[in-house]
Amino acid sequence: MRQARISRKTAETDITVELTLDGTGRYDNQTGVGFFDHMLDQLARHSLIDMTVRAQGDYHIDDHHTVEDVGIALGQALAQALGDKTGIRRYGECHLPMDDAQVRCALDLSGRPYLVWNVALPTPKIGSFDTELVREFFQALSTHGGITLHVDQLHGFNSHHIAEAAFKAVARALRMAVETDPRKSDAIPSTKGAL
Repeated sequence: MRQARISRKTAETDITVELTLDGTGRYDNQTGVGFFDHMLDQLARHSLIDMTVRAQGDYHIDDHHTVEDVGIALGQALAQALGDKTGIRRYGECHLPMDDAQVRCALDLSGRPYLVWNVALPTPKIGSFDTELVREFFQALSTHGGITLHVDQLHGFNSHHIAEAAFKAVARALRMAVETDPRKSDAIPSTKGAL
């Protein structure tokens, strides 16, 4: 089974992430940040990656450390579960519409982290959630998951819809990239022989 469990404890946060790549999209995410939990649920459901996240953070300061550190732990768990990446499709992409918003994601599980983020959330908050933390999460996920990740907002005016479309687009692209390629299930998808 392609599974992982990561625990990360610092002076700012205490986080545990468990995931199963070959899942059904089951989720149980409790970070103490309501909108973020909703986004993590979308990430699990639409990637078909089973995910359980538990986080405690320094909420008296703000939600930044919690969101970023969950991204770090989730990226590490994803990299661990992928192992040497034998048999994966490696690449994934999705154009995701959600009402007024459309977001495009293309990613490569290359081991070379790089984030291209062309998303403009028009409001500083979604409820009590700081919208700038959406990018912080994906930066941490990309860096610690070894993912080349491009996320582009094609249009949209509602911050909630844009953010949710981004999470769902990344989820659908991840689903494609982590799947086993039936034509090359015994090979690493690189001419280098390693990712």
